[in-house]
Amino acid sequence: MTYQSLLQRSYKTFTLAALVGGSLTALAQTNGGKNPISQPLVSHIYTADPSAHVFNGKIYIYPSHDIDAKDVKEDDEGGHFAMRDYHVLSMDKIGGPVKDNGVALDLKDVPWAGRQLWAPDAAYKNGTYYLFFPAKDKQDIFRIGVATSKNPTGPFKAEPEPIKGSYSIDPTVFQDTDGKAYLYFGGIWGGQLQRWDGNQYNASGALKKKDEVAYLPRVARLSDDMKSFAEPVREIQLLDEAGKPFLEKDNDKRFFEAAWIHKYNGKYYFSYSTGDTHNLCYAIGDNPYGPFTYKGIVLKPVLGWTNHHSIVQVGPKWYLFYHDVQLSGKTHLRNVKVTELTHNANGTIATIDAYK
Repeated sequence: MTYQSLLQRSYKTFTLAALVGGSLTALAQTNGGKNPISQPLVSHIYTADPSAHVFNGKIYIYPSHDIDAKDVKEDDEGGHFAMRDYHVLSMDKIGGPVKDNGVALDLKDVPWAGRQLWAPDAAYKNGTYYLFFPAKDKQDIFRIGVATSKNPTGPFKAEPEPIKGSYSIDPTVFQDTDGKAYLYFGGIWGGQLQRWDGNQYNASGALKKKDEVAYLPRVARLSDDMKSFAEPVREIQLLDEAGKPFLEKDNDKRFFEAAWIHKYNGKYYFSYSTGDTHNLCYAIGDNPYGPFTYKGIVLKPVLGWTNHHSIVQVGPKWYLFYHDVQLSGKTHLRNVKVTELTHNANGTIATIDAYK
């Protein structure tokens, strides 16, 4: 099966018509009799790609805001993922009430953007909150923008231009204990990473063949102002246990999109989605630049085509924020969830199954 035919099939609506109102019985019937281990955090809007952070002791979640854009035709590059704004969710504790703080940033208020506000992330430094987000520019090329606010829930004001030298999708910011901040990003297929070689754009850039080395995620250290790169963008080496790079045919382990990084016991954990095989995997390294060595699966596939997450410490415990399609049964209308994550004594992560 070709990439295009697989993608077309996968982007189609899941046959979960009985899922009206998020029926757990119907969900169990479509998932081998299993029920979800957690429930959607909100149900009045569709949300996905949750980037969670703890600011001043409170939990803030920066998700995509999925919409049913009936005027947008489905295509191989996910054009029907036509998100137009961001809402910030907040809660005082895991399991507590979740507040939707309204629109934090709207597409119409981003001067350089043309369409598709995809998965964002946020950071805080020196009294300012920064929202990093991908969007297609007026030439339909994905770039990464930044917007600022004095409030973690916004509203955020976008910079007039995207970050110079940025491209592709799924930005995530990691702030290390030494104060340095790094922006990780990249996504193949609809995320356009295959169009970039040596940080130069090539509109005819192709997906890798199965025996070619897979595309790698990207990273760049941010300047002190958090609005620009302090260095050229570089590739992140993602290796198997033998120290070899993954090939495209290793698509149950190779990088596709949705980078996230967290630090635990002095080690750097790089986690990501394998896309067309729907795993959330992780690799461990000794440096924020990598290399990172593959260690296993964080989260097994969920209902819906995409899998996108964040990992955050809240008090003494760690949590995985993720999404599935429990409420809609449609792969582009998702709902965010949270469940506890466990680091084993040897530093590995206990694999999570979203259904039991």
